Amino acid sequence: MSGLIPVPVWLESAEHDEARPDLEYAVGSTLDSRLRDLGIPPDCGNDLRALTLRLAAWIKVQMGHGALVIGVNGAQGSGKSTLAELLTMTLSHGYGLRPARLSIDDFYMTRDERSELARSVHPLLVTRGVPGTHDVGLALSTIHGLLGADPGQTTLIPSFDKASDDRRPRSGWTRFQGPADVVILEGWCIGARPQDEAALGSPINVLESEEDPDGSWRRYVNAQLIGAYAPLFQLPDRLIMLKVPGMACVLRWRGMQERKLAANLGADAARLVMGRRALRRFVMHYERLTRAMLADLPGRADLTLVLDTRHHFTHIQGLH
Repeated sequence: MSGLIPVPVWLESAEHDEARPDLEYAVGSTLDSRLRDLGIPPDCGNDLRALTLRLAAWIKVQMGHGALVIGVNGAQGSGKSTLAELLTMTLSHGYGLRPARLSIDDFYMTRDERSELARSVHPLLVTRGVPGTHDVGLALSTIHGLLGADPGQTTLIPSFDKASDDRRPRSGWTRFQGPADVVILEGWCIGARPQDEAALGSPINVLESEEDPDGSWRRYVNAQLIGAYAPLFQLPDRLIMLKVPGMACVLRWRGMQERKLAANLGADAARLVMGRRALRRFVMHYERLTRAMLADLPGRADLTLVLDTRHHFTHIQGLH
């Protein structure tokens, strides 16, 4: 860890660390290289590196002698995808496990399917993200396929292209060989629970008041949590939540993601970047459930990773 700032006390060795191999030797340089590639500042990178090693050791202990599904929940821009990637690298290179990383984003319905939903149910369903815009059956079959595969069997993991707002063809999907020891399923709404009718009655933002005045869109989304999404969100054996400070940070951090996406795609991608007004409207699609999860999930998640407004982890609830 040469050249990095000291690790906070809350990220020092845990009681179960004796169960892990020398991860510093096995994956330290790999994690540092990936953090640099991602452009993460050294102060945040140092904490994230140490956090990854702690969480990987915790996951290994949770496994016992069987495969495990780990859910990772976090609002847009919280860093859940980055954390899931680093955990996958650590479990693979540090423990010799066979982890599979899935994003709920890769199970979005196709653009045509969402357009049909917009025509037949509600216009707001054309926008990907909320429950009701994913192919839940495909997600379930993929996870069960990963867990139950024979050694020589291939499981295809879908991939969604956000630039074209559509699912990639099967030739562009990831191929996973054999059974997975750990499935990491990350997504902004993993573990969300339906709201009661009283909570659905009044709009909580301009999008709901102007584009869903009768509440039919939010009630459709809620019905999906009661029905189709319930078996998917019950799959994780352990749930990790990245708890953001509030919606203002979600908006700011999601905007940073937009700019990074455009930079990675090149000059032609400038047209794909949402302006502040469009971004604010986009985030409003997720505001109701995000607020509900910020109130509900810390009391149910196995681990809650608390973030401050600078995007630094301050402490972990549930890890002793």
